[in-house]
Amino acid sequence: MLIGPVYFKCLFFWGWRAPPLHGCVALSLLSRVFLSFSVCQVPIAEGKSVQQTVDVLQKKLEQLGSVKQGSFCVDCETYHATGNVGGQPSKLLYVMHNSETPLSCMALFEGGPYLVADANFDVLMSKLKSHFQNAKGHKVESRGSRYRYCDFLIKVGTVTMSSSARGISVEVEYCPCVVPGDCWNLMKEFMQSFLGTSVPELPSVFAAKPEGLFAAADCVDTMTQYLELFNKLRKLQIPGSNVR
Repeated sequence: MLIGPVYFKCLFFWGWRAPPLHGCVALSLLSRVFLSFSVCQVPIAEGKSVQQTVDVLQKKLEQLGSVKQGSFCVDCETYHATGNVGGQPSKLLYVMHNSETPLSCMALFEGGPYLVADANFDVLMSKLKSHFQNAKGHKVESRGSRYRYCDFLIKVGTVTMSSSARGISVEVEYCPCVVPGDCWNLMKEFMQSFLGTSVPELPSVFAAKPEGLFAAADCVDTMTQYLELFNKLRKLQIPGSNVR
């Protein structure tokens, strides 16, 4: 019996064809623990813009039988300390929000530590302007649609920075499992069906843990992967990237 169903996630860039998975049973969710799994980058479809590629992906999901279930948004604000402590270079501070957990926000220092707080943390940051300055023009967000397909929840997002689209994020959640190592073979097979050779062997967020894939994932892992994704996309120049 599954008590308090949990989610096991994969977060990656899109570039795939997914076959139907017959025999999957959709779960009635009572609660969620949002668990990300892997991040990999796939180029935007040749000759297409970011939005055109998103449209193609959404059409493929609908043809597969996926049902659209609302929208989602993940955002990230960057702060830097106003001074150095003990002569050491200051770390960047990333404050992130996920629409799936609207009552919480996360503060991730560059290289750690990480903090999960309530939404009042934003108010606290506004009162710490003498210590942390917002890096203007560095806000990044991924916004898009959620799709349900059997035991999988797929989120297709356009990643934007300063009204400019930088890429596409695709987040896939596998509902019945919490420990990556217990369902990695299934997830790898599922990802290979549409990512081909782009499937990573081991996400860095788990590689850093002593237990590797057998460490229970948590919401910080999800946001850490989004942060890695955002930092990569900040450096990219994508053709046809203007968002209207």
